[in-house]
Amino acid sequence: MIFHTSQIDRIYQYLLIGSIFFLPLTVLVNNVLIWTIVLIWLFSGDYLFKFQQIKKNKLALASILFFGLHVVGLLWTENIGWGIESIRKMLPFLFVLPIFLTIARKEYINYYLYAFLIAIGISELCSYLVWLELIEPFGDATITNPTPVMGHISYNPFLAFAIYLVLHQLIFVRGMSKLLRTALTFFVISMIFNMFITAGRAGQVMFFASLAVLIFQFFRESQIKATIISILVIIVIGFAGFNYSPLFKNRIQQVSYDIALLTTNPNTSIGHRMVFASNTLEVIKTSPIIGVGTGDFPSEYTKVNIKNTPAVKSTVQPHNMYLFIQAQLGLIGIISFLWIFYVQFQIAYSAKNQFIHHAGIALPFLFLIIMLSDTYLLGHFTSNLFILFSSFIYSRQ
Repeated sequence: MIFHTSQIDRIYQYLLIGSIFFLPLTVLVNNVLIWTIVLIWLFSGDYLFKFQQIKKNKLALASILFFGLHVVGLLWTENIGWGIESIRKMLPFLFVLPIFLTIARKEYINYYLYAFLIAIGISELCSYLVWLELIEPFGDATITNPTPVMGHISYNPFLAFAIYLVLHQLIFVRGMSKLLRTALTFFVISMIFNMFITAGRAGQVMFFASLAVLIFQFFRESQIKATIISILVIIVIGFAGFNYSPLFKNRIQQVSYDIALLTTNPNTSIGHRMVFASNTLEVIKTSPIIGVGTGDFPSEYTKVNIKNTPAVKSTVQPHNMYLFIQAQLGLIGIISFLWIFYVQFQIAYSAKNQFIHHAGIALPFLFLIIMLSDTYLLGHFTSNLFILFSSFIYSRQ
């Protein structure tokens, strides 16, 4: 099957815009569009040119290497079935990110960007309709935690990144029409309010971090001024959220409550994460260089858990991306993983386009923060958010 270059590129762009639009809305349609692009790319010929494109992109090579280490990790894995499942979850690093880096075009950034923001607007509208009790809760939503389209663990990071993108447009884009500027201003205010009526703590941390990133990018000539303003903005918004959002206040108080109970009752959200981290460090000590293998984390963790913390449930992942990668693939794996982010920063710092420079720094920085609290590159929504935005931010096209 051979397509004319302009014809196939047009198909790619429609499918890519569609996949970004449906990402916050539906897993099925998002997956169908993504893997349709992959299949067209794989069966449309011109393989030498495609190979050269991937070879020229450092991020594509870093992504393929990271996936490849998971395959190699099967060699010392006893649980092959779980290892294959882990590799399945990592397939986007072999196919989607490298391929999408070759088809995304910087001249279409606004199409990609606004497709995502319109979808977030639809998702946010559903959230408000549930919260205002105008429609019955659906999906994972409740009236007190209205996240119907995806769970709050994923929804709030999406919301935080969308807030960053809209604020970036408002602050840095010149020549914007008054109507669009007014619409985006209303949109960002509504998203910030929505952030405090939904329960994703990692997303809320990501939101405050995104504000700091924007302030440092705006006051790039004065880090002292940026630091002071960042602290003040975070304190003011945090104080307002704590005093006017019962859900946000409850989630903050729950953290201190969980920490206070840590020694007597570790079966809390924070307690579980602390135990998971402690036990995973013991797993890491058994094989610090190459890890326990791609599929053996659940069984190796269970052994440690039975010995150290039998009263706490076991887990198949420690809710920390770094510990999970290091436990499975050792020092070699974590270096490969962090190399992806190093390459992203490297490309962003050298970019002449302001949006690429700023968003290219914000994306990896924000993910590096939230991955301390969960394995966000294993879940569908957040891993595809990372991959789809990486595809056009770090594309050479």
